[in-house]
Amino acid sequence: MSDVSFVRTEMLPEKEPPGSSVGVIGWMRANLFDGVINSILTILSLIFCYFVLEGLLSWTFQSVWNASSLTECREVMVATWGKTHGHACWAVINDRWLQLLYGFYPPYPAEAGVNFGEGTGSWPAYFRPNLSFVLLLIAVAPVLFDKLPRKLLIVTAVYPFLMPWLMWGGSLWGPLMVAAGFGIGLLAYRLLTPVIGGLGGIIVAIALPVIWWLFLVGSVAAGLESVVSISIPEVESRKFGGFMLSILIGVVAIGCSLPIGIVLALGRQSDLMIVKTLCVGFIEFIRGVPLITLLFVASVLLNIFLPPGTEFDIILRVLIMVTLFASAYMAEVVRGGLAALPKGQYEGADSLGLNYWQSQRLIIMPQALKISIPGIVSTFIGVFKDTTLVSIIGLLDPLGLSNAIRADAAWNGIYWELFAFIAFLFFVFCFGMSRYSMYLERKLHKGH
Repeated sequence: MSDVSFVRTEMLPEKEPPGSSVGVIGWMRANLFDGVINSILTILSLIFCYFVLEGLLSWTFQSVWNASSLTECREVMVATWGKTHGHACWAVINDRWLQLLYGFYPPYPAEAGVNFGEGTGSWPAYFRPNLSFVLLLIAVAPVLFDKLPRKLLIVTAVYPFLMPWLMWGGSLWGPLMVAAGFGIGLLAYRLLTPVIGGLGGIIVAIALPVIWWLFLVGSVAAGLESVVSISIPEVESRKFGGFMLSILIGVVAIGCSLPIGIVLALGRQSDLMIVKTLCVGFIEFIRGVPLITLLFVASVLLNIFLPPGTEFDIILRVLIMVTLFASAYMAEVVRGGLAALPKGQYEGADSLGLNYWQSQRLIIMPQALKISIPGIVSTFIGVFKDTTLVSIIGLLDPLGLSNAIRADAAWNGIYWELFAFIAFLFFVFCFGMSRYSMYLERKLHKGH
């Protein structure tokens, strides 16, 4: 036997992987046809999808878009395909899509008596709600994406006061005086804190704006309006409707429920018995009552407890109730994130000499909110979809308008097309929120 061993001095060239293990074929073999059982299930699923899509696509695209009534739609179907079954009548959307989006909101400012001067003509249709929506996108952009210019945060700060003026109209001095209340509170806190202490400064900074808003805003705004008039035609809340109303309620509830929920979650974990009791009582009461009950309270019972002659806008009442409802659920989501943090994070904040608010702002809350992102976004999506419940109290959201449209003799008997269009609108927004939450989770994930 030879004891001479052979040692390779040159490496063999790399070979390309088999074509059946890479690309589309490789993905299909790994995910769809990995074994006999998976192959059978894949084939059965494809057959099922084929039959569903065949009927759905033909119903969607072999349809009628131009007709003035359901009867005319059916006549066109019979003349074209010989039957009415299996074909959609999208003519109702073509005829009423503006109503589904804006409700009965006035389409042209010029029709409401606005004079733009000689040769100016009228603004585009639905200029005010469209401008509000565009400004909304600009306002939330720097909050959602940190790479955008920070100067856009000016729009974010101004938008909560500009949007009500654009939507409801009236004098611009009202929103400006409301904004001035926050300035008064901030100024009082900075001036009085060195004199009366932090707690006293906070109490005065809260009390002064409340007094300003309750007793002085109206008279001051009216006086300024008499000197310099900055106003646009008012629009009644009952004319709000459609998807515009759902966006309005959803945006306000989502934007306000998160900070309120954070405060409630911190209050529930507080060592102060009164603060903890109030927060726990509020959270458990709101979570134990259906939203539709709160909406009935806002619509019917709230006026009973108010002084006679008090005018409390119905949409404002709904906004308050939906925001409180969402805040209670948000508080529990945030509390779950706080409970998931290890005790060492709190001890580390204490070892750095940080006070309670500094540790919450710099260490505890950023980690808790990152953990709570899926639950927070799920609550946002649920709140946005729950805005359809306002149809129960007479507000014409998309579902309420669909009932009004079907009550018209021309479109009596049409269902699927209206509901499919409304579902598509809600899907676009809810899917966008879910995708953003996934993007945010990937961005904040530091495990790599």
